[in-house]
Amino acid sequence: MTASVDETCIGCGACASVCPEVFRMNDEGLAEAYVNPVPSELEESAQEAADGCPTDSIHLD
Repeated sequence: MTASVDETCIGCGACASVCPEVFRMNDEGLAEAYVNPVPSELEESAQEAADGCPTDSIHLD
């Protein structure tokens, strides 16, 4: 699985709170996926972060 965050991110920080092993806030205050591919033991947590994104900015493939 790979993770990405698109340009619709509003910087709420929910993903970084739920799954800090994959998502972090960058210098612009927006989320980014910094671990790819997502380790198998973190896939459930990454999915939870994606499901909780208020703007559906997280994409998992």
